[in-house]
Amino acid sequence: MAAIFPQITPFETVFLEVSEGHRLHVTIAGNPAGRDAILLHGGPGSGLSATARRYFDPALFRIIQFDQRGCGKSTPNAAESLEHNTTHHLIADMEAIRSALMVDDWLVYGSSWGASLALAYAQRHPKRVRAVVLAGVTTTRRKEIDWLYKGLAMFLPQQWQRFIAAIPDHLPKDDPVAAYHQLLHDPDPAIRAMAAFEWHLWEAGSITAESTSAFPEKWRDSGYILARARLCAHYFHHAAWLEDGALLRNAGSLAGIPGVLVQGMRDLQGPPVTAYELAAAWPGSELIAIDGAGHSTGDAGMEDAIVSAIARFAS
Repeated sequence: MAAIFPQITPFETVFLEVSEGHRLHVTIAGNPAGRDAILLHGGPGSGLSATARRYFDPALFRIIQFDQRGCGKSTPNAAESLEHNTTHHLIADMEAIRSALMVDDWLVYGSSWGASLALAYAQRHPKRVRAVVLAGVTTTRRKEIDWLYKGLAMFLPQQWQRFIAAIPDHLPKDDPVAAYHQLLHDPDPAIRAMAAFEWHLWEAGSITAESTSAFPEKWRDSGYILARARLCAHYFHHAAWLEDGALLRNAGSLAGIPGVLVQGMRDLQGPPVTAYELAAAWPGSELIAIDGAGHSTGDAGMEDAIVSAIARFAS
């Protein structure tokens, strides 16, 4: 059994100026001379995770994390502005970080939305990717977005009724992402705050297979959930600015890049079918299915599998 590593503090923090006035919060932890790895957080908008860096042996890896545009300590915050904030900007930001830190190639780790971003980056810059480890696999197709914000109603009928009831009659209840996108841009701060809370209450019902009422501590911060909800709705309303299904169709271009997909078999937010389809389309990739686990990397079996997968690429 592979245990996660002890908590560590970054040895360096950088605020990197990138395009269109955005400023990225970047942290570096572990071994300054270690193998480079970049960690891509979920959400979009969840911000970098101190727990995620514990999946990497700090004696062997230089662990690079950043708050994606609009969240965490990166500026401007999405609660105020969503301008110049797309998947293509995030890919360019990763290249800016790689160049600034003088990285030749790196291990790319992503979970949930971070898995989609990792795939998009690897397909754009395959020569810069030594290996990929994904958890809670997503590709942000339209049908994945529709499942997350409509299809799940069959499993969470009570939560669904509340999620839809918060949408006023003049907005499209049959398209919750579009409706919440509008609510989260409402000029009334009280309406924006309400929409952010209801968005997260809906997500909380399906984040883990171990509880249907979990509400992460970070989600109790009204400023945090406003920025995160606005980013989620912004990205999903625009289908992440990706041609639908492109990440799966282009997975063959990753041949030669080793990939490990760690997937909970009771994952409601990122149903296992996506991981299976990706493994079939990506020559040389490996799918590790975790029975009983949901979307949370903290579910039983997930952390062990992630740590073991990452350890393969330490040398």
